[in-house]
Order: sequence, then C-alpha cells, then structure tokens
Amino acid sequence: MLDEVSLSAAQVRLNAVYDPHRFRAAATQWAELLSAHLDNVQQRSTRVLNWAEPEANIAEAERWLEGANADSNRFESIVQQMLDRGHNLHHPHYIGHQVPAPVPIAGLFDAVGAVTNQVMAIYEMGPWATAVERALVNRLGEQIGWKRDNFAGLVTHGGSLGNLTALLTARNVILSGSWEEGVSHASGPKPVMIVQADAHYSVARAAGIIGLGSKQVLRAALNEKRQLDPQRLDEQITELKAKGHPVVAVSACACATPIGAFDPLRDVAAVCHKHEVWMHVDAAHGGAALMSKRYRHLLDGVDQADSVVWDAHKMMFVPALCAFVLYRDKRHRFETFRQDAPYLFDPSAPGMAEYDSGMLTLECTKRAAAYGLWGTWSLFGESLFEDLVDVTFDLGRLFYNKLLAAEDFVPLHEPQCNIVAFRHVPDSMKDAPPEVLGAFQRELRRRVIESGKFYIVQTNLGGCGALRVTIINPLTTEDDLNELLSTLRDVGTELLKRG
Repeated sequence: MLDEVSLSAAQVRLNAVYDPHRFRAAATQWAELLSAHLDNVQQRSTRVLNWAEPEANIAEAERWLEGANADSNRFESIVQQMLDRGHNLHHPHYIGHQVPAPVPIAGLFDAVGAVTNQVMAIYEMGPWATAVERALVNRLGEQIGWKRDNFAGLVTHGGSLGNLTALLTARNVILSGSWEEGVSHASGPKPVMIVQADAHYSVARAAGIIGLGSKQVLRAALNEKRQLDPQRLDEQITELKAKGHPVVAVSACACATPIGAFDPLRDVAAVCHKHEVWMHVDAAHGGAALMSKRYRHLLDGVDQADSVVWDAHKMMFVPALCAFVLYRDKRHRFETFRQDAPYLFDPSAPGMAEYDSGMLTLECTKRAAAYGLWGTWSLFGESLFEDLVDVTFDLGRLFYNKLLAAEDFVPLHEPQCNIVAFRHVPDSMKDAPPEVLGAFQRELRRRVIESGKFYIVQTNLGGCGALRVTIINPLTTEDDLNELLSTLRDVGTELLKRG
C-alpha cells in the first residue's frame, strides 16, 4: 500500500497529466503540426509512403517508449514522429487501397468522442452517441429506398465485422434454433452460402465463424464484366435445393474489390425471392454511390436486399472505422444475438432495449464511431458526399481513357467507379508469358511505392499479376494521373535495364 507521501506524489503527477491547461497547450501544438502536415502533403512536397523496413520501425517505436515519463514535455516531438513515419493518405498520389483521404474536419468531430470517451452499449452510457447513430441509420436506410420505421441498423467497427454481423443474422433467421443449438452436423446435406466469386475474404471468414464452414461457401458464376450472373445463380440454387442443401444467404457485391464491379442487384434479388433465400449486399465501398444522382443507378435493386453493409470510412470520406449494417425488416435486428446481460440491461426500463447497441452488435463497449460522419454531414450537408463520389468516380473514367490511349498500358476492364486495374506492357514485354508479365507488374509496383512517389496496389486477374488503383483522394488531378503513367514508365525502363 502506498504511504501518504507516495500517494501525494502520484496524485501530483496525475493532476499534471489531466490538467486542462496542459491539454490546451498540447492541442494548440497539435493543430499547428497537423495543419502544416496537411499543407505539405497536399502540395505534394512529401513522400506518399514513408517506407522503412518493419523491424526498423518497431525498434524506433520502442526507443521512444524508453524515454517516457510523467513529466515529459515532448508532445510536439512525438506527434511529429508519428507524422514523419506515417502513410500520407492526403497526398494526391495516394491512389492505393480503399482507404480515403478523410475530410480533415471529420477527424476533429471524431476527436471529441475520443477525448471525452463517448462509448455505447446501453443508451444511458452514450445517449448522444446513440442518437447520432440512429439519425444516420435513418438517413442511410432512406437513401437505400426503405420506408422509415420498417428498417433498422447499427454501426460497427468495419465492413468485415459488418458482414459477419449480417450473415450471423441470416443464419439465425434461416436456420431456426441455430443460435441456441448450433449448426447441425448430422449426416445429410449441409447448409451453404453462395457468394459473388470476387467477394471480400471476410465473407468466407464469416462462414467459418458462424459454424457453416469455409468449405460450404460456394462461389457464384460471374459474367464477362465480373458481375454475379443471375441466370446461373438461379440454376445453382435450384440444383442445391434439389440435393437438399439449405441456402443460408446469397452475398452480392456493390462493388467487388478487384475491379469495382457492381452486381445487377435487382435481378439477383428476383432470384433470391423466388427461392426464399436471404439476400445480403456488401456495399462497403459502393454504398455511397446512392448519394449521387449520376451514379446511384449502380445500386438499382439494393432496396430488395435483406441486409446491406455500407462503410462510411470508404466513400463517405470519414476516419476509420465507421461501418453500417442495415436490415430491410427491423424485426431481424434482435435475431443476431439472443442473450441477457442483467448487469447492463435494466428490466425496470424494458423500452430502452430498443436503443441499447449492445443488443445488436458483437461489441459490448463501442466507441462513438459515427461522430465524424454526423459532424461532417451536419456541417457541410449531404451534397458533400455526392461531390466526393462524382469527382472520384469521374477520375476513374478519366484514368481509364488515358490507359486506352497509351500504347504501353492495358486497362483490364471498363470501370464502373474509381477502381481501375491495368498492366504496364512495354514493347519488350508484349510477348512475355503470364508469369513473367505478372512478376514485372509486382516488382514495378514495389519499387514505385518504396520510392515514395506514388502508392498503388497489386492484384491478380486472369491468372496474371496486375496493377490496381483506387482514386480515393478528391484532390488527385489529371496531372497526377499523367505523372503516374510517366513514373511507371521510368521505373519500368530502369527495372528492365537491370534485368
């Protein structure tokens, strides 16, 4: 037990850590540092990726931990280190993963929840966080085309957890009693799930977690545009049911990750309704197209889905993580988890269960993940999200046209959004076998990202490596896209010289 002197010294140190005046000074430094950082990054005067080998970064992070003490006055240096070592998504040359350059002010709204630790589980723990989440669920459900009071939804930490939540709900609805009794492993046809062949890996992972087994995830056939083929889906379900396999769900994409293909949702819905199969739509990336008058047609038929996942931390440009799980029939919202927690849920106020997020999500304590989106929407209005979608989707089409016009680049599809896959094929590589051509793309990409000039990613299409961009910074310009092609040519030339 601490004596009075030690306790007093400890309290003095703690008072200093919690001092509002010290926080104000740190916040002022923070604002100056972040403002300067954003200015430098957006002016393209820094590297996109501050590349270092993993072990070097870990060693440097540990070195900083060794100098920590309660009286430390090196806040500015610590923040600067974080910026100097981090990935610069606000750089217009970041066109890699489906992670946006978030609206900077959205981070400030997010920070309010972080500093004051607004959390959710039951309504009384986070009344305003709950209200914000519900208000946004209402707006997004209406964007889908559902009628208020008929649908329900929640926010969770990312699309992977969102897919798991929605598909667990589907399992519990379709396989009655499976929450309590488990999925039957008796002899006989096993339950299956059908997924778009390019579906995100989290869908197959969810099948393993909810007890179906990853081997019971069946890929649906794709058409020439890498979209789910409704006619062949109909045939697939018919055959499965004839063999006695319960079909838990069909998981469609809006859009699929590899090339950004949007499935023909209305036709898929017709097949699912015909066979009385749960229809899930992973719209993590493309859901925001519903905010655009020009692009919302890409999700025609999404209103027929039983569940939809929509990530605001992708094409609504807010900080991660903020993912929505939305149910067309609000009666399904309590089917996911059927448990009681008497230390949380108050039987004296049973009506509050309607607003207790812990009844709907895998998380108990949950951060106020929707603050960034709610604050941004409240400040700028919903037209901001239309602009973000329109500008970045248009840039995807512009880049595609540039690839078409270039003799040494080959676009691999016609883009529906801001995702474009392609290959750089210099004259000397035109007759190269697929494994050589694919290896060239991957090494080319590796050298470009380590140079810090651009950040793009790689994928595999048609059994051959390829390059892929997601134009997810609205400040990226046509000149930046021209420079990307020039950079790929220059690095590719040097790579071929070295053999």
